[in-house]
Amino acid sequence: MFCDKYKRVCYADSDLSFLMSISSEIAHSADLHKDLEAVLGELCKYLNAQYCFITIVDRNDDRIMIGSAYGLTDEEKKKGIYKIGEGIIGEVVRTEKPIVIPDISKSDRFLNKIGVNSTVGDDPMAFLCVPIIDKNETIGTLSIHKVHPKLNDFSADIKFLSIIGLLIRRNLSIRRKQIEELDELRKENKRLKGDKGFRPDNIVGNSSLMHDLYSLIERVSPTNSTVMIRGESGVGKELIAEAIHNASPRASKPFIKVNCSALSESLIESELFGHEKGSFTGASDRYIGRFEAADGGTIFLDEIGDVPLSIQVKLLRVIQQRQIERVGGNRTIDIDVRVITATNKNLEDMIRRGEFREDFYYRINVFPIYVPALRERRADIPILIDHFIDKLNKRNGMGIKRITGGALDLIMVYHWPGNIRELENVIERSMILSTDNVIHSYNLPPTLQTAFSTDSVKKGSLDTVLGKVEKQMIKDALILTKGNISKAATQLGVTERILGLRINKYELNPQDFKHLSNERN
Repeated sequence: MFCDKYKRVCYADSDLSFLMSISSEIAHSADLHKDLEAVLGELCKYLNAQYCFITIVDRNDDRIMIGSAYGLTDEEKKKGIYKIGEGIIGEVVRTEKPIVIPDISKSDRFLNKIGVNSTVGDDPMAFLCVPIIDKNETIGTLSIHKVHPKLNDFSADIKFLSIIGLLIRRNLSIRRKQIEELDELRKENKRLKGDKGFRPDNIVGNSSLMHDLYSLIERVSPTNSTVMIRGESGVGKELIAEAIHNASPRASKPFIKVNCSALSESLIESELFGHEKGSFTGASDRYIGRFEAADGGTIFLDEIGDVPLSIQVKLLRVIQQRQIERVGGNRTIDIDVRVITATNKNLEDMIRRGEFREDFYYRINVFPIYVPALRERRADIPILIDHFIDKLNKRNGMGIKRITGGALDLIMVYHWPGNIRELENVIERSMILSTDNVIHSYNLPPTLQTAFSTDSVKKGSLDTVLGKVEKQMIKDALILTKGNISKAATQLGVTERILGLRINKYELNPQDFKHLSNERN
């Protein structure tokens, strides 16, 4: 039977057969996304439509996006994103009622975000959109673009699309849940990989101690407070100072570094404050000192414990009054400089011995920052090794791919008196000695291969080292999972029971890590 009104086979015959076929296909669907697109393809052919697509209401971001489509490219599908109430699709979601646009070329309401043709030859393109409702909630829409010879009645097509919407609503609801869960997993993965709040670009480290350090840098950087960076030689105190400067409002101004231990007592005053021409033998020209050069920016005074007492007095005045006088000059020069100092010495002992001025100590110790030794954050060693391999490959034109487990084990138990500087030197030496683009244990220096020479063989040292590494890994996992024991156990590859026992052993409180994570995210 042929219907003159709708120019196709009557509903009573073909439509019922089509709907039964679609219903069976949906009921036995194994791949929701693939099968929905197959259904849309069949629907387009049956209704003689050019395009057909399903949109999904994303509850996470309060938007409507194209989930499955027939006749659209991937780029066109990406363009089909709407706010609720925006365009025809947004209006259908908001009102929960179908809408028909007989000629999209004459409609201001039709946004045509995906860029389909508004006409084909002399025939107009119609747009039909129906809501898909599941459990009294609009979860998406079903739409077609259809070229027609100026039809005025699309009621039959709307009813047919509404029936298809009823058939696919459960599948679409499951598909929407899958998309939302995947989106949440992507966001969580991004957060776990690096979205942990402030993190300096020039520093490598993901341990809990380093995140504590990052938090201090973030807090002090916006201020003009004087900072003292303390820690052993080779821990990267200069990098910390540079990170503070780069995160401060002075970042576009000079960052001047001064190694105080490298300057003799006769030269340090001239280097810091400058000198006038003829002020001493050899002063043939006026010299601008480091403080003047740092005007508006930051001066970093490394090894501040080696500064002579006579210079400490002058530095104290400079920090207090923000004024200097060049050697041999009598003019006071105003400066705007932030002072950051660093030392690996025990200044408190030096004060007791009369080797360091107490008033100067309190002036530079406004905001102390302690940088942990490498042995205190062994969990960072593997990522530091990867960083150095990548860095040295580029610098030296090498192609080292990895480090063996045996070599890594030796590195992990070594006590690292030279800290990160020593680790970088060891990796560079090992890379040079490698003959197969892999760092083996026999490529490492003898000090690492012989436990006795490293002083790492002591009573109970293996348990101590392993315990420290295990505790650090548990703390890092708890930070990343906001104190969630179940997620932390999954990340560490152990059961919740085993992790619970380890947490009790090391007297850790998961709630403390939830608080830390909130501060850092």
